[in-house]
Order: sequence, then C-alpha cells, then structure tokens
Amino acid sequence: MKFVLSSSFCPLHELRELAVAADQSGWEAMSFSDHVVNPETLSHDYPYTDDGSRRWAPFTDWPDPWVMTGALAAVTERLKFTNNIFVLPMRNPFLVAKAISTAAIVSNNRVIPAIGVGWSKDEFGLLQQDFHTRGKRTDEILEILPLLWTGKMVSYRGEFYQFDPLEMNPAPSEIPPIWVGGISKAAMRRAARCDGWVSDLQTSAEIIECLDFIKQCRRELGLENTPFSVMATPSDAFTPDGYRHLEDHGVTHILTQPWPFYHGNTDDPAKKREGVLRYAEDIIQQMDD
Repeated sequence: MKFVLSSSFCPLHELRELAVAADQSGWEAMSFSDHVVNPETLSHDYPYTDDGSRRWAPFTDWPDPWVMTGALAAVTERLKFTNNIFVLPMRNPFLVAKAISTAAIVSNNRVIPAIGVGWSKDEFGLLQQDFHTRGKRTDEILEILPLLWTGKMVSYRGEFYQFDPLEMNPAPSEIPPIWVGGISKAAMRRAARCDGWVSDLQTSAEIIECLDFIKQCRRELGLENTPFSVMATPSDAFTPDGYRHLEDHGVTHILTQPWPFYHGNTDDPAKKREGVLRYAEDIIQQMDD
C-alpha cells in the first residue's frame, strides 16, 4: 500500500515544506485539487454534500497543479504528483498536453494525471467549454493526450476534436499513466479503460463495491491481467488493518491528510509538517514492514 498526501485547502505557501517532508519520510505522492475560479454564487448545488454546500471556504487557495508540480519537483527527489481531481474537459486539450508533458519532463516522470469530468457548470462557462458534452469530450481527450505525448507527427479525427498532422515537443520519455476519478457508472467505465481509478470520500464497503464493478468492466475489456491502480479515500479506515482490508480488494494507494489525526483541523504549518512525519512513522512504516 502506498500513501498520497492531499494538499486540498492548504495555503500555497505551505506546500513546499509539506512536499519536502513527504519526500523524506516515505510518502509516495502528493495530490492537488482543482478549481480555476470559485464563484461567489453557484447556479446549482454542489453535488457531493447532502445540503449542496461546498466543502471549502471562500478564498481558499487553488494553485495550478502543473505549475506546482514543476516547482515542487525541483525541491524533491522521489515524490510523485497527482490530482484529486483535475477537471480535464474544462480545458483545451493541447494546453493540457503541453502542461502535463512539461511537468513530466522536469520531474523526471513523476506525474500521474488523475482526471474527472467536473461538476461546476459555472466554471465551464467561464472557461468557454461546453458543460453538457464534457463526458464525450473527455473520452476524446483521453485518446488525444497519449498521441501528443509521443512527440511524433500525429493527427486525430473525432466528433469534437479534429486536427491534421502535427507534433508537440519536447515529449516526455515515458507516457504518463492516467487515472480517472468519479463514482458514476460512466466514470468507472472510463477508469476501467485507463490506468487507475480514484474514489470519492466513501466507506470501505462502498469503495469495494465500486471496485467490483470496475473489475467486471476490465474483464469485459480483456484488461483484467494488466496493472491497475486505485487511490481511495476511506471514511471509515484509519489503521493498518483497515488499509490491508482495502488492499486485499485491489486498493493500491490511500489518499489522506494526516494532521487532523494528531492536531485536528489546524492552521499551524508546523503541526501539519509534524503530522506528515508522524503519520509516516505510525502508519506508512508499519505497512512497509
């Protein structure tokens, strides 16, 4: 089992020290959440809470994940960088491909894009991307990105994206693996075609139920014997035994923020860093034994 440090809702100025601490203490990766803007008023409810309210306060920092990856790769040696979650169809696919490929190069292939289709119709509108076709466009972008990352002359003809032969360079020396987040059947089917799945904040039973569906999809695709990663955020597993239970069902990564276990929802950067180091000793090292 590997562990991923969530940087969600952390001020940008804290991320460097948290990344260095994670890099030095055995964490596998660090994740970034994603919003370009945070509208004061939404035209529809936030879909992941019972009352439709957002999980974060106004004026929360949302740094660009690929800029942060480049910056933090320069001060770390082995830590990987991923997302929870990067909203792929909210962007132009060429700009996404360029940003991720550059981050992969400067980090020596330490990037794992973890994408989703998004929920904020308001944000899509502000970025001039169609909200209602986001699923179908995501499927096409997932075909386009690996083509562009080859560095070769490539072309594409889809329903939403078409382009004549072109090349994008510099190209990464390895094609980044792509994970897909989401708990809808469409999202899980999409994940089954890619390299990994990212859960929402779910119980262990819910995560396992989703995994059973994804495994079925991969069997139907003939992919059941190929490597597949699962980054889960269990709401009811906090010990090595709980994590091993999930590991037995195919979970490969646990996404968590460790300082609340020791200090509550602290705003103290020193306590956050201490939590990263302490969790590595209390949990990660035990899982490695």
